[in-house]
Amino acid sequence: MANYSSNKLVVPEAKQGLNNFKTEVASELGLANYETVDKGNLTSRQNGSVGGEMTKRMVEAYERNL
Repeated sequence: MANYSSNKLVVPEAKQGLNNFKTEVASELGLANYETVDKGNLTSRQNGSVGGEMTKRMVEAYERNL
């Protein structure tokens, strides 16, 4: 399977920070070793919950800074 993503970072320098954030959220959700696990072996719910929680936290942080 091709490893293609249409997601483009607005600030490419933020990539490592976002990866760290993703790993932190996954760990808090009980998905240990999220960096190294094959995401194809996780359910859509597991993968979606990581992205959803990240989005929720980023929106909350933005709203606090308004």
